[in-house]
Amino acid sequence: MIKIKTLVLVFVLIAISTAIILLRDKNTGGNDLLFKNKAPELKGIYAWINSEPLTLKELKGRVVLVDFWTYSCINCIRTLPYVKEWDEKYRDKGLVIIGVHSPEFFFEKKLQNVQEAVDKNQIKYPVALDNDFETWKVFDNHYWPRKYLIDKNGNIRYDHIGEGGYEETEKAIQELLSELGKKVEMETVKDPEREIMPLTPELYAGYAFARKELGNKEGYQPDKTINYSLPDDIKEDTIYLSGKWYNDKDNLKCENDNCFVYLNFMAKSVNIVSSSEENVELEILLDDKTLTEKNKGFDVDEKSIVSIKEPRLYNLIGNKNQYGRYLLKIKAEKGFMFNAFTFG
Repeated sequence: MIKIKTLVLVFVLIAISTAIILLRDKNTGGNDLLFKNKAPELKGIYAWINSEPLTLKELKGRVVLVDFWTYSCINCIRTLPYVKEWDEKYRDKGLVIIGVHSPEFFFEKKLQNVQEAVDKNQIKYPVALDNDFETWKVFDNHYWPRKYLIDKNGNIRYDHIGEGGYEETEKAIQELLSELGKKVEMETVKDPEREIMPLTPELYAGYAFARKELGNKEGYQPDKTINYSLPDDIKEDTIYLSGKWYNDKDNLKCENDNCFVYLNFMAKSVNIVSSSEENVELEILLDDKTLTEKNKGFDVDEKSIVSIKEPRLYNLIGNKNQYGRYLLKIKAEKGFMFNAFTFG
């Protein structure tokens, strides 16, 4: 009787251990290439750039990297140099990269805007416009960026969420290519050294995206134009407005020529996702001072002015700036719209 109980206990422990291993492999996306899960087919693609329409079925026998991204996402932008390098190094060895562009904001659904971003970033691999998130959903994805690595048999063997993990990802690519009989003894890229410091979190402007209320007492008022007044006290890590602004679900839009945005932030660099109905200019002040060569972003000119000519991410405060807490002040013209702030 004791032997039977012992045997049952052993089987239970083995089953639990196996379940933990499988769960770990599924959720961590670590470099454990034992995990196999059939990749779903690409679905609902609105348009293709750099390629005729592709299917994962027809790509069996090759290694496929599916990279979910969107062109105004700063995290995606910082991963692009690595993805482009893998395309260049391994394309003729059996690697196919598909950039699945799942838009965060409305203007990112426009084919022309995505095409211009692809050209500007010199992306040569196929880009699929997943405007209705159908491919995003069948992959059960929730992140920008996210990379899924699919083997010659159509199985997902590796995935990675967010930035980083470049060396690990490239080693996984090499391992799957070696299963094709390819010699891929190449030096892998190195992960950049990064210092972890407190940052103001990403802040969204549109009421449908906002995770935090505006600092103004008027707050968000969906689909209305509001004349915002600036309070005496500006709290940290909160967007404040002055002047007339239209509350759209996707953005905030300046409705007169005397609009201001205020933000007390903690970071080194600041980016804004922005667009305009016509070309507009922004004046950028940091602690009520015009920007200098030491702190201005690469989209800011010598007069501390940013020209908004196309919908994209603009760098306001550059990496040469010293890390710390500052007050950002933006003076905007009528027609200026912004979707989000990101920090680095």
